[in-house]
Amino acid sequence: MRADRLVSLVLLLRQRGQLTADALAKELEVSPRTVLRDIEALSAAGVPVYAERGRHGGYSLLPGFRTELTGLNHDEALALLTAGSGPSEHTFGLGTALASAMRKIVDALPEGHQNAANNAAQRFLVNPETDLLSRRLSQDSLPDATLRVVRRAVLAGRKLRIHYASRGQPPQWRTVDPIGLVTVRDKGYLLATESGTDRTMRIARVHAAEELAEPAQRPDQVDLEHIWAQRCAEFLSEGHIPVQVRVSPARRDDLLDMAEAVRAEEPEPDGWLRLEATFQDLWHAEWALWQLGTDAEALAPPELRASLHTRAQAVADRYRDTPEPEPIQTQSVRACPLQE
Repeated sequence: MRADRLVSLVLLLRQRGQLTADALAKELEVSPRTVLRDIEALSAAGVPVYAERGRHGGYSLLPGFRTELTGLNHDEALALLTAGSGPSEHTFGLGTALASAMRKIVDALPEGHQNAANNAAQRFLVNPETDLLSRRLSQDSLPDATLRVVRRAVLAGRKLRIHYASRGQPPQWRTVDPIGLVTVRDKGYLLATESGTDRTMRIARVHAAEELAEPAQRPDQVDLEHIWAQRCAEFLSEGHIPVQVRVSPARRDDLLDMAEAVRAEEPEPDGWLRLEATFQDLWHAEWALWQLGTDAEALAPPELRASLHTRAQAVADRYRDTPEPEPIQTQSVRACPLQE
């Protein structure tokens, strides 16, 4: 851990120039006292770190000093910088590790290419926090300390004791055998078994976690993609309703964003699309289709059509016989002649 921190400290000074102990401590997530000890260790190892005293002082490296980190070409570094530019790097509590890795990647480039890679990465934006309609996208959040425990247990293959809140229930302690971690649209899931029963748990609902010494009961070889596909199929087959719907092609993506899944899709002669979509329940389907207005039509089940008709009738009744607004009184104003 300290060796990684020392490398990060050197890279920060190389790439940003002079920094105070407080600024270094904030970047490395340690105390200023720890930074001072690290600088003393670097100096003792022959790294040319020197201090500038005074109000605008700080720590710097002698000009020309360079660490030797090689092995990445320009496109490889650009790919990694771009992949790490989105908000999802915090899903599994790896934000600090990613920041350290990004510094190493930049430093691995030839000196003349560092600015080019940074400038190129700034022209790519991955998964911004809001979409084109200014809707803020939801993202799971959990203290890094808890995520580290979960991640460590998954990688070490040990049982995990978690304080977990199932939907609509108070949190309770449960012991599970972790299999793997999955992130989908910035939402994290823990795939596990509990007393031999498959469990798919939202990471955001884990209030606390403890890694146990007992080995987890799990297969030696894990195909997470296959397991995730199975869990999704089981999830969609339990407690959900299928809906037949017609939708304008311009609103297809909006419907897909709100539905749990789309099982079938085919074009119709008039240019619209007929889909079989899955929703959590009748209320969810009614809410989603109401957002699309006249750009969508529910064909089945009949109770969904009836509930949408009732809602539309209530809105129409509300706006029937709307009183006309009184005319606004205005005063005439003499126009000022133009000045030549």
